Amino acid sequence: MFDGLKDKLSSFREDVEESTDAAEQDAAADAEANATAADAGRADGSESQTDAGSEPPADESTSDGPVDASGDEGGADPSTFQRAKAFATGRIIIEEEDLEEPLWDLEMALLESDVEMSVAERILETVRETMLGESRRQVETTGELVEQALHDALLDVIAVGQFDFESRIAEADKPVTIVFTGVNGVGKTTTIAKLSEWLGERGYSSVLANGDTYRAGANEQIGEHADRLGRELIAHDQGGDPAAVIYDGVEYARANDVDVVLGDTAGRLHTSDDLMAQLAKIDRVVDPDMTIFVDEAVAGQDAVNRAEEFDDAAAIDGAVLT
Repeated sequence: MFDGLKDKLSSFREDVEESTDAAEQDAAADAEANATAADAGRADGSESQTDAGSEPPADESTSDGPVDASGDEGGADPSTFQRAKAFATGRIIIEEEDLEEPLWDLEMALLESDVEMSVAERILETVRETMLGESRRQVETTGELVEQALHDALLDVIAVGQFDFESRIAEADKPVTIVFTGVNGVGKTTTIAKLSEWLGERGYSSVLANGDTYRAGANEQIGEHADRLGRELIAHDQGGDPAAVIYDGVEYARANDVDVVLGDTAGRLHTSDDLMAQLAKIDRVVDPDMTIFVDEAVAGQDAVNRAEEFDDAAAIDGAVLT
């Protein structure tokens, strides 16, 4: 998916370059034509001065061509003169017509790659606002401007709702309780192990609490991570109450001055009413400091729909895409 999207973003860059290259050629031609006309005008003026003594003054009504109010002959498109003027000063202007077709192709590419509609629209709008009316030096490439515009647009999209996770951990009362939710097989347990190591590197202690009492082998899986990391694991027998497991993890952290409790939960489909009700119970009983939603980075619009359902059951503070 990502390789295909990357190729399509590269195609957008090429499309814009082609559009602006064509405009650059037109501007060069206009600038050359204007220069030629100016030279011809000067030559005519010099000749007129030479013959002034023998020729009668010309009637204003016999002017060779119409002149518009702005002084541009023939009422030519102002944008044409703007481009020509910019070209003459060593710059190229990017206009709406240069972006119209490439932006349409980019929109189709994003939607075909399962990018959520509102996200795609935000990216397109940011790119349009960034590039429209932008002028570049002729020694620069349009591709550089496109890359920067896409870079800014993507950062703008993913920056929505971001917070400083490390600062939040540092400033919160200890222990900090974090519960991880999401559908089956997206990497919640592995994410917990990685985060425990990340916290340890920054001087924070952590305890793992296995609230996945539904899946066979869940205790063994998270137990391997706990052993490898040297962390304490709080777990109950399969079929136990997941809220009670994570609550015991919080009590253990308080008694042993542990900084962070990392609570795992069973993977569940957002369409399972019973399991979503169980998640809501964990949220009520444990009252975590943060609830992190974990999903696959390639899930596209499905991830958005799932996140909304999980947020209804237990308010999500952040997301991890695996």
